[in-house]
Amino acid sequence: MKVRVRFVLSVLSLLVSWTTSDPVLTGFLQCLPKQPQSAYPIFEAIYTHENTSFQSVLLGYIRNSRYSTLATPKPLAIVTALHESHVQATVICAKQHGLQIRTRSGGHDYEGLSYVSDVPFIIIDMFNLRSIDIDVADESAWVQAGATIGELYYEIANKSKVHGFPAGTCPTVGIGGHFSGGGYGPMMRKYGLTVDNIEDAKLVNVNGTILDRNSMGEDLFWAIRGGGGASFGVILSWKIRLLPVPANVTVFNVKRTWEQGALNVIYKWQYVAPKLLDEIFIRAITRLKNSTEGKKTVEVSFVGLFLGQRDKLVPLMNESFPELGLQLKDCFEMSWVESTLFWADQPIGTPVNFLLNRPQGPPNFFKSKSDYVKEPIPKQGIESIWQMMLKMDKVLMQWNPYGGRMSMIPEWETPFPHRDGNLFLIQYVTYWVEEGAETLKQHLGFVRKMYEGMTLYVSKSPREAFQNYRDLDIGANRQNHTEFETAKVYGSKYFKGNFDRLVRVKVMVDPYNFFKNEQSIPPR
Repeated sequence: MKVRVRFVLSVLSLLVSWTTSDPVLTGFLQCLPKQPQSAYPIFEAIYTHENTSFQSVLLGYIRNSRYSTLATPKPLAIVTALHESHVQATVICAKQHGLQIRTRSGGHDYEGLSYVSDVPFIIIDMFNLRSIDIDVADESAWVQAGATIGELYYEIANKSKVHGFPAGTCPTVGIGGHFSGGGYGPMMRKYGLTVDNIEDAKLVNVNGTILDRNSMGEDLFWAIRGGGGASFGVILSWKIRLLPVPANVTVFNVKRTWEQGALNVIYKWQYVAPKLLDEIFIRAITRLKNSTEGKKTVEVSFVGLFLGQRDKLVPLMNESFPELGLQLKDCFEMSWVESTLFWADQPIGTPVNFLLNRPQGPPNFFKSKSDYVKEPIPKQGIESIWQMMLKMDKVLMQWNPYGGRMSMIPEWETPFPHRDGNLFLIQYVTYWVEEGAETLKQHLGFVRKMYEGMTLYVSKSPREAFQNYRDLDIGANRQNHTEFETAKVYGSKYFKGNFDRLVRVKVMVDPYNFFKNEQSIPPR
C-alpha cells in the first residue's frame, strides 16, 4: 500500500511541473497510476519532451538515420518499461486517450515503424525488459523481448558449449521484433527460423491482459510467430527451444572479384548452396570495391558456416563446389558463440562479451528491399545487374541460400510462407552518411533501380518479400487509415496465402484495430 501511495504522489507531483503539456498527454499520464496492474512505480520510466534525457532516449535505439532528422515525427512520450505491468498500463491508457502506441525492442525496423508515426503516439521501449533464463536440462530458455540477439547468444554459451539458437547475425537486434517477423541466420538450413523453434510466448493484448500460449489460444500463437507481433499486441517474452551445436564449428570468408572469376562462382553457387548438407550455409555478398588499378569493380564474399570441423568441410566443398576453391587455410575452427562474432564482422579473437554491447544511436542512413529467387539467374542477368551496380555508390546485394530444413516445413505452418521452392533470399541495401535531400533521393534511386532490374529473375504473382526487411515501397497504409485492399498488396507479398488467416486472427483479438502501423494486419 505504501508503494502505491508513493507512486501516485510521485506521478501527481510530476504532472504539476508539466504546466505546458499537451492535454491528451496529461490525461494519459494521469491514467497510468489508476491501473490496478501498476503496483510498480512507473514515473521513473516516463520521458516526455520536457525531460532533458528525452532526445538521448529516443535516439539511443534508432538504427536508421533516415528517421532521426528534425522533420521526423516524435512521440509525445516514451515509456521505458521497467516491469511488465508498465506495458499493461500503457496499453490501457493509450487506448482510453486515443493515442497510438509503437513498440520498440531494438530499433532495427528498417522503416522506423517501431518508433515513428504520423499521429499522436507513445513509444513503449522494451530495452529494460531483457532477462534471459536458460534451462539447459530442459533445453529451453525464456527470453524477454528487450534482450538482444547478442545477449541471448552470450547467455546460452555461458551455460552450455553445445547448444545454440538459429537467430540472426547482427548482435544488437532486439528479440521482440526479430522473432515475431521470422528472423533467420546461418543455421537456418539446419534448424529453420526463430519462429520454428518457439514453444511459448507472453504478450499484452488490447485489453491490457497478459496472455501465454495456453490462454491466448493456438490461432494467436500461430499469428505472432512470423506475422509480426505489433499487429496483435505487445510481445513480452518468448520461450525458445535450444538446439545442439558441435563444440567446434568452422567459418570462412572467400572473396573473388569479377576479374578473378566471381561471375562463374556465384552462378554455380545458385545450383550448389541450396543443396549442400544442411550443416553448411554459404552467404554470397556482392559489393563494389576499387581494384588494384584504382578502377571500380565488383567483389563477392562467400561467407560460410559449417557445423563441424574443417577437415571434413574442405573435401566436401571441393567435391560439390570446386569453383570456390576453398582451402584449409581459408577455414577457421572456433566455438559456436565465437562464430557469431565472426558473422557480426568482428575480427577473430574478439572477446565474447562484445555480444553484450548495446546500440548507441543511428550508425548511418540506409534503405533496403528484398526478393525471393526460385530459378537460377542466368549469367547475363547477373552481369547486367553488376554493370548497373558499377554506376552506383555504396550498394550491395546479399544472397542467402534456402533448402535443407527450410524446404521441409509447410508454408502454412507459420505465417512465414517462403519455404520449399525458393533457392535463395536477396537483400538489396544502399547506405550513406551524408545528410541532404539530394543524397537521399540518389540512394533511394540506386536501390529501387537494382530492384527493378531484377524483376525478370525473381518470384512473381506475388513478388514475394521478407517482412523483417521492411519496405514501404511495396504498399503502405498512411495517415492512420487502414485500407484492406492496400494491406492485401503488402500482405500477400510478405505472407502469401497466410494473409487471410492473419486477418481472421486480427478480427478475433483486435477487431477495432488499436494495434496498427503502416504495414499492419487489418481487421478487414
